Amino acid sequence: MPDALLEADALDVFYGDFQALFGVSLTIAPGEVVAVIGANGAGKSTLLKTFAGQLHPRAGTLRFAGEAVGTLPAFAMVRRGVALVPEGRRLFPSLSVEENLLIGAQAGRPGPWSLQRVFDLFPILAERRRQPSMSLSGGQQQMVAIARALMSNPQLLLCDEISLGLAPIVVKEIYDRLPAITGEGLSLVIVEQDIVQALSAARRVYCLQEGRVALEGDAKSLTREAVSAAYFGV
Repeated sequence: MPDALLEADALDVFYGDFQALFGVSLTIAPGEVVAVIGANGAGKSTLLKTFAGQLHPRAGTLRFAGEAVGTLPAFAMVRRGVALVPEGRRLFPSLSVEENLLIGAQAGRPGPWSLQRVFDLFPILAERRRQPSMSLSGGQQQMVAIARALMSNPQLLLCDEISLGLAPIVVKEIYDRLPAITGEGLSLVIVEQDIVQALSAARRVYCLQEGRVALEGDAKSLTREAVSAAYFGV
């Protein structure tokens, strides 16, 4: 395994003619928790979609486990061990909780995560396994989205705005589960607007501002002033 599980070098990413990322470079080590913070429109979700193969860089290189992957589609990235928990959860509304989870296992990757294991992580999902996924609360739906991604047994888990729209007590419950997830050795990228949550959960932090990396550093050593300056571009 290379020193960097994922390495992005000078990525330019576009939506049609609109450029969303400008020369973004970052690395994620095996087993590392990295937070990506920034205001709305900073490019955070675009970055995760690029990592997951939903978008492809027009310039720059993206490598995963030592392999160039910048042109691979999303299904190929899942098979290689990259799973995305999308903003808004994106559950299949016509399917039950259990059926949504089983879809996550379709890649057939070996690993520690199974139905029983995700039910141990989120016991409420075992109780609601037969219910339609959209009948759950927002927090429970977020648990389904995370568990579905884990069912693919990823090496890299990408979580996009996992606290968005959720009550603080639910956010705490989800974040309290993260050590059990990373304890299996996978790497985790958390995209957050909540700076406090991001800094508390991550070892390293990248701050995006208008599609560029404005700040990168150790989460425990970055000052509030430096983070605020990078976040707001002042």
